[in-house]
Amino acid sequence: MLNEMMHRPIVMEKIVKFMREQQTSFEGGVGELEAYANERGIPVIPHETAKFIDLFTATIQPENILEIGTAIGFSASLMAQHLSGHGHLTTIDRYPEMYERAKENFKRLGLEERITMIEGDAADVLPTLEGGYDLIFMDSAKAKYIEFLPDCMRLLKMGGILIIDDVFQAGTVLDDESDIPKRVRKIHRKLNELFDTVLPSTEHRSSLIPLGDGLLMIRKESENYF
Repeated sequence: MLNEMMHRPIVMEKIVKFMREQQTSFEGGVGELEAYANERGIPVIPHETAKFIDLFTATIQPENILEIGTAIGFSASLMAQHLSGHGHLTTIDRYPEMYERAKENFKRLGLEERITMIEGDAADVLPTLEGGYDLIFMDSAKAKYIEFLPDCMRLLKMGGILIIDDVFQAGTVLDDESDIPKRVRKIHRKLNELFDTVLPSTEHRSSLIPLGDGLLMIRKESENYF
């Protein structure tokens, strides 16, 4: 499950190298999990993105987090350590192998009481959830982001933040669709639909962050959709 986009930086390579090498490693189990994933080419958020999310979650101290796309549990473990008080994180993944790996990792890190895992397709799970999340982190099937967006906005608290990962596709999202390989044209089309929906809207505040393969951040500021 190698992610080729992790090795096609959207900013200058020397800047990416600097961010990945000069920012401190994570300590303890979270650091071990990141190293394990990187050594084996398991797709997790790159170090510069992880450092940003670590800082952001430490700053806002969310009470309730929803994650779409668990993988081996690195990003969930990273965010869960900054939950406030009796806060809780819920994470969804459709792949049984990833589900079991993440389950073992959460137990090893002593996070099993703070994290609820849901095995299933987010398209089926999201409509069944009730709102009240301070933070939603979406890092799953890129072509499904626009499909998941309405439920994500419904589930956010007013003032809550949605972070969507890997939105630039190594910069190819800006290319003409005819230049995109047919196997990834749906991703290209759906990410552009996401941009066309979110970026012009004045219903909510949004920002693009050129870290990793690109983050789209949205702050819920209205009960209306986009």
